[in-house]
Amino acid sequence: MATGLGAGYAPWIPGTFGSLVGVALTWTLALGGAPATVAGFCAVTAAGVWAAGHAERILAKHDPGAVVVDEIAGQILTLAFLPLTPRVLVLGFVLFRILDIGKPFPARRLESLPGGSGIMADDLMVGLYANVLLQGAAYFLPVFLGME
Repeated sequence: MATGLGAGYAPWIPGTFGSLVGVALTWTLALGGAPATVAGFCAVTAAGVWAAGHAERILAKHDPGAVVVDEIAGQILTLAFLPLTPRVLVLGFVLFRILDIGKPFPARRLESLPGGSGIMADDLMVGLYANVLLQGAAYFLPVFLGME
């Protein structure tokens, strides 16, 4: 669970591979509508806090790179309640990764929370930022997002 079905073991940029798992999972959840997306997000987040904290203890390292469940949950939040056009999926993926790397305030501070909460919280904050930006683009620039 913590490694995103092994995506976290990618030899390079494991967070990016974890985000791709998140995009695929979001698309799958969206087939069941908003209730399935919300339920999936809640399940991944709750299980992710536990799994990330457990992996951190086993690996004896703070926020180990192999743990990508935080990227999966953040990516679901990024794309939630948006029409999943190809452009929205790509832009949501790219925007989340840029914000995840940059960690705008207060995301970086949230990393200091203990255990799995700290591992998950910064990516959830970044996912919220990305979702708000995408919601704005959907409202003001729907053609740009392929929502003609």
